[in-house]
Amino acid sequence: MAKGRHDGTIGATARSCPRGQGGGDPHGGRVRRAWTVVVTAGVDVPDGRGRTGLDQAGRDLTGNPRVRVRDVRLLACNWYVLRTTTFDYRHADGHWSTQQRETYDRGNGATVLLYDPDRRTVLLTRQFRYPAYVNGHPDGMLLETAAGLLDDDAPEEAIRREAAEETGHAIGEVEPVFSVYMSPGSVTERLHFYAAPYSAATRTSAGGGVAAEGEDIEVVELGFDHALDLVGRGEIADAKTIMLLQWAALSGPFSPARTPDRPATRP
Repeated sequence: MAKGRHDGTIGATARSCPRGQGGGDPHGGRVRRAWTVVVTAGVDVPDGRGRTGLDQAGRDLTGNPRVRVRDVRLLACNWYVLRTTTFDYRHADGHWSTQQRETYDRGNGATVLLYDPDRRTVLLTRQFRYPAYVNGHPDGMLLETAAGLLDDDAPEEAIRREAAEETGHAIGEVEPVFSVYMSPGSVTERLHFYAAPYSAATRTSAGGGVAAEGEDIEVVELGFDHALDLVGRGEIADAKTIMLLQWAALSGPFSPARTPDRPATRP
């Protein structure tokens, strides 16, 4: 069979019929009739990341009696996975309808807000994000909390790895904040949020990301109150970062309950 190509396109192979199958030759010769066997990378044969069976996701769901999955079709698996799923849905009035949804599966992830409670600062990153750039951001350079995909690691292990790679800080204990679906209308990702202190003592490298993976990350330290001002001015436009900054102000390390009578600081 043809090997699955990295873009998840269809491959094919042809086989021949021996004599006595699919018709005969009046002169007693051998008839060779070819047919095509269609295989799909990521379904029947490994895709560029070695995955198969990507069309099986969701077929065994039983948690919601109002939903019956009928079919799952793989659309693309270049790196992440795009599927269209057909399912029956029972509405509140009892009638059933057949619906289709496209889902984008990039795996689950984790993010962390690094903060210095004594200096009242946070440590963010700045990097180029093409999807934001193509959708109206002036230059695509977004200020963000350190984050990354789990890649089969536990969330806490993954975020320690990402914090070290991106910011150069080896963090210890992390505080779980919440785990949420960031765009549940189309993206399957569940993002695990954490917070952790940093200081000069936790710095082990310059950070900047993994160059071999094409990462080019700038480490940015901001006064916490200045970071909140940037949210209000639209200069911090990343959802996970805004959520963590708001949490830090309302109930986290910079909340009144945790820092009574502490003066605000500027950048």
